[in-house]
Amino acid sequence: MEQRHLGHTGLRVSRIGLGTLTWGRDTDEHDAADQLKAFWEAGGTLVDTADVYGAGEAEYVLGRLIDGLVPRQELVIATKAGGVPDPDRRVDGSRGHLLAALDASLERLGTDYVDLWQVHAFDGQTPLEETLQALDLAVSSGRVRYAGVSNFCGWQLAKAATWQLAAPGLRTRLASTQMEYSLLQRGVEREVLPAALDLGVGLLPSSPLGRGVLTGKYRSATPPDSRAASEQWGPFVEPYLDDAASRVVDAVATAADGLASTPLEVALAWVRDRPGVVAPIVGARNAQQLTAALSVEALSLPDEICQALDDVSAPVHRYPDQDWSTL
Repeated sequence: MEQRHLGHTGLRVSRIGLGTLTWGRDTDEHDAADQLKAFWEAGGTLVDTADVYGAGEAEYVLGRLIDGLVPRQELVIATKAGGVPDPDRRVDGSRGHLLAALDASLERLGTDYVDLWQVHAFDGQTPLEETLQALDLAVSSGRVRYAGVSNFCGWQLAKAATWQLAAPGLRTRLASTQMEYSLLQRGVEREVLPAALDLGVGLLPSSPLGRGVLTGKYRSATPPDSRAASEQWGPFVEPYLDDAASRVVDAVATAADGLASTPLEVALAWVRDRPGVVAPIVGARNAQQLTAALSVEALSLPDEICQALDDVSAPVHRYPDQDWSTL
């Protein structure tokens, strides 16, 4: 699998990442092992998790598989901290919480360091410089090699990345930002992606298949064993089952037919090769689903197909997101 630099850093990662959102909850250790082995054998290196996935179980399962199944040094392990199971305060970006969360993550993962540590979301109740200082301390202590953020809007990312660049050598530059991005969710193109490109921050798209909708499996009906049919995941998928999304899915299916490919491969190839994108994070229920996603490595979309998909999924960009001179 092709490797790409993560932002303006020396860290190289596979251009498809393996997500672990369901590990330890919907995906047991056996299925997780099959996924990790298939991913590694395909040349994948970037494995993304978080301390809140499965209330810590995802990290624990991944830790049990490291070394015993796949050599630790051949993986780029990324995790997140800052999310908390508190309905009144879903994010805690305080220095104390983040550093304690990092120690707990390292213990569950069974490793001395993580390759990429990400602030899970912006905390408006904590000074941003305090949150970023936790990243600096984690890197200087050797427990973290590279740092990033997740779910920061445009001004939040720009502020954080600029703050870190203001003191080179003393502060750790942001390597990445992880955001939802797909043909069904192109909101990052308004401000997040331009900020990331300008400041040398690599984009790691989550839900690159539109929460599963872009695979085409919901075109005729909702499969009983799908996420949309489950009580837990149904509300997560439902926003992408409207008429506008259906038009995009139909266009993806048409493109797939013309390329003798699958809708999954077309949708994933589109986001993988967008400017600024480093590695879409793909989650799967089993190794068979993951292998289907990894087959995208051999596919590059023709320019005319990309343009057609751009047109059918184009978000509305007006002032001030669009260049004022074109309005």
